[in-house]
Amino acid sequence: MEAEQRARRAFFFWWTLACALKLAVAARLPLFVDEAFYWQEGRHLASAYSDLPGMTAWLVRLGTALGGENALAVRLPFLVIGALVPWWVARIGRRWFGAIHGWRAGTLAVLLPLVGTLGVLALPDVPMALATVLCLHAGARMLQEPTPFTAVELAFGLALGALSHYRFAGVVVVGAMVMLWLPQGRRLLRDPRALVAVAVGLLAWLPLLFWNLENGEAGLRFQLVERHPWTLHAGGLAFVPLQALLVTPLLAWAMLQAGWLTGWKRRPVRPQWRFLALFGTLVLGGIFLLGFVTDSERVSFHWPVPAYLALLPAAAMLIGGWPRLWRRLTWASVALGLCAALAWLSMVASPSLRQASAGSKHYPRNFSGWDALARAVREELETMPAGTRLLADDFKVGAQLGFLLGDPDIEVLDHPLNHAHGRAPQLQLWGLQRDAAPQAQTLLVLAPGDVSFRHLLRRYHALCRRLGPLPPARSVLVDHGAQRFLLLRLPAREQPPAGTESCVTPALAWIDAPLPDQVRPPRFQVDGWAFKNGVGLARVEVLLDGAVVAEADYGSAFNVRGHFPESRDPHQPHVGFRAEIDLPASQAGRRWLGLRLHGADGSVEDWPAQPVRIVEDGGGG
Repeated sequence: MEAEQRARRAFFFWWTLACALKLAVAARLPLFVDEAFYWQEGRHLASAYSDLPGMTAWLVRLGTALGGENALAVRLPFLVIGALVPWWVARIGRRWFGAIHGWRAGTLAVLLPLVGTLGVLALPDVPMALATVLCLHAGARMLQEPTPFTAVELAFGLALGALSHYRFAGVVVVGAMVMLWLPQGRRLLRDPRALVAVAVGLLAWLPLLFWNLENGEAGLRFQLVERHPWTLHAGGLAFVPLQALLVTPLLAWAMLQAGWLTGWKRRPVRPQWRFLALFGTLVLGGIFLLGFVTDSERVSFHWPVPAYLALLPAAAMLIGGWPRLWRRLTWASVALGLCAALAWLSMVASPSLRQASAGSKHYPRNFSGWDALARAVREELETMPAGTRLLADDFKVGAQLGFLLGDPDIEVLDHPLNHAHGRAPQLQLWGLQRDAAPQAQTLLVLAPGDVSFRHLLRRYHALCRRLGPLPPARSVLVDHGAQRFLLLRLPAREQPPAGTESCVTPALAWIDAPLPDQVRPPRFQVDGWAFKNGVGLARVEVLLDGAVVAEADYGSAFNVRGHFPESRDPHQPHVGFRAEIDLPASQAGRRWLGLRLHGADGSVEDWPAQPVRIVEDGGGG
């Protein structure tokens, strides 16, 4: 009894602490771009959408109806649901593995980073995780004795999962396979309560099925065909080390060992143990194998969460039999994993820490710069005629501006990013995709960072074909340009030019030397190239921490048409520049080197800065 009380107190302590920390982080963290789009979907309520079933949008709409239009309200239902998941893990563990191991399994669910952070972001994985543990709990109970309450729990879990994500179909398929594998599960085929529960779960897929039938299977094609290469690649090799890091190595080993001992090793165990172990290991193995043929560009590290939810109770039992040192190391590493995950989210929530990460590959672009962009857009609209339309570059910009400006109907250009994330069909259904020149004065908001640099000029040319020559742009740089937007005032046009011969685009530039974070003495040279399609550049200024420190000698021969063959800068190939920088010794330290590009049409654009380390002796070159 004393050990059980200690295990229960530990669960309550960690669960309460984690909930408080998650609430604090969620209140300060800017919306992730997907969350903003789910907010937009919640303002256009429907039974299903192009990217997801309806549950995520419904929960976001519920949160904002209760708490107002703010990030915490968007996430509030997800925080509540995420807080319920460890309780259900503990409930499964207590019923089938004993009270002590059950409470410890719940504590592991609180501390496991992938589960413990559920709810901080308003994502479909949160209700899907709750649906998974409901189905696992109900399925395990039905192996012993089907009851009306268990059937209702199973039906609710199946329906919640079907309304949460396409991926839940994998949970259903694996769960059905395991049930049919076990003799106790096969007996349920003759039980009407189990069959009714399954029927209810299947009916919950109808909204998604009807949406796809009405829209040319766009959602299914994206999820099953367009998103994945379905050819062998090496991406699956990263699965094992990445999951070991995210789960923490000792707990990962405990779950694998527990899955083998209770699911696959031939020895008498409870059917509930075998059910949970087979489900967890099959899901984990299936995702590992799919990693070699499926999408490796978008985030998928959270996909194995259903497997871990099933394996945690057996892992808690196994860890309880380890030597004291290994038990302590396991618990400490898992706790540190949750702390690291929450610390990273806290960093993302801090403007100063986000800025400190600028220039690195870990900079959180999808969280950054939206408030600054919204302020700049408001300033521009205040000086433009009444009735000016707002036009966003892609779904990210449209959704984030929509949330911050309170307008869920901002029009969006057709953009590769919309198709890559399965949002293009939904934008078309809402009538928010703009493909032609605006009939009224329009403020166009571009996000150059959402296109690879080598394809950026091609993207500008595509805009010219649709919208006509692009006027001078106002640059909005956030965190030294790690996040960059362009605001362009488009006049009303009846018909844009058919070709790109007269295309005027924003400027492109590159600093060849010094390299990012290279060590330089106070006196050093800056080399690179810059051009502006259609009109050319008049001059190039070099900035240090946002202040002009030199004017470059612009116009040296530097042929960039090998990389940008569509370039029509009148100065080609004389688009190179060189500047001599001479700083006082007091400027030593990490500085931000940038460019200010003056177009021949009077435009002025600030180019994203890169870090350079100034030292008095110039060592380390």
